[in-house]
Amino acid sequence: MTDKTARADAPLLQADNIRTGFATARGQLRAVDGVSITVAAGETLGIVGESGSGKSVLGRTIMGLLEKGPAIDITGTVTFAGRDLASMKKSEMKHFWGPEVAMVFQDPMTSLNPFKRIGTHITESLRFHLGMKKDAARDRAAELLSMVGIPEAKRRLDQFPHELSGGMRQRVVIAMALACEPKLLIADEPTTALDVTVQKQILDLLASLNDSLNMAVILISHDLGVVSGRSDRVAVMYAGSVMETAATEEIFSRPRHPYTEALMAAIPRLEHPTHTVLQTIPGGLPDMTKPMVGCRFAARCKYAQEKCLTDDPELASGATGDRTSGAHEFACHFPVDTPEGMAALVANEEAGTTAAGLTVGSRELV
Repeated sequence: MTDKTARADAPLLQADNIRTGFATARGQLRAVDGVSITVAAGETLGIVGESGSGKSVLGRTIMGLLEKGPAIDITGTVTFAGRDLASMKKSEMKHFWGPEVAMVFQDPMTSLNPFKRIGTHITESLRFHLGMKKDAARDRAAELLSMVGIPEAKRRLDQFPHELSGGMRQRVVIAMALACEPKLLIADEPTTALDVTVQKQILDLLASLNDSLNMAVILISHDLGVVSGRSDRVAVMYAGSVMETAATEEIFSRPRHPYTEALMAAIPRLEHPTHTVLQTIPGGLPDMTKPMVGCRFAARCKYAQEKCLTDDPELASGATGDRTSGAHEFACHFPVDTPEGMAALVANEEAGTTAAGLTVGSRELV
């Protein structure tokens, strides 16, 4: 357990039983379905899962960017530094975004106004939140661009977003988010569409800022490799729910949920021979507009049994302690590398069942 994880008993952010649903023609789509997470000051929490698992919606819900109404139903509580965010007015949230919590979105081009110069993007928040004068804000904006690794920072202030590369635009977005030195940064797929060299630079930058500013980070990614070594804890999401959560080293060395195991098996590895066929997870996400009966991963799980069709497993600890102490929690009836899990796997293999079109007893899972 790292020192950061040890501080989790007094969380900076606590989200309890978050549910976010969107009204559609086919019924309410439950993008986030009962998620609870905590983040301590200075801690980095990685949230991983396939596209469509609810990671980005969770981040936006925590930020308060989704407005509850006829089209969006939001329940649960989000507490930040002891304050209930749901009770805050819009006028209060304007002063909350930036100094307290900031977010880096997936696509930097859509986060930047193409008609505004880079300097304007950054100085706006400095002048609004910190009351800086124009010249002071511009000097600070140049410092921020230098801090995130952009050369010739003062010249870049007068450029427009389309004049910068994708990696530079992403750095600008990070500089904007860091302008007021927030206590929590939510980074939603911060390296999407960037080449691997720039990806490493961006991730190294976030890690460095996390240490130097003691800033908590929620790192959202579909790639387990991104959060490996760059987070203190990991929460694995699937179909709007957390399937497994533990300290990063623990979850990589001893995954307990079959979904986590399958994600790790899909990671290309240097030790594999050339032209090795990558493993995939057969099937797809369940229909999120339909009621969830049983385990939501059962249709794609090679461990699934009859019980998985009817009983929804709860997220429970597989070790002593509670969630905030860094316990290893997983929602599975037949966990990986346990006697129950091995017996289920052997039974399915002997019966000739597979994860795709898996049949348990007389009932078909897909």
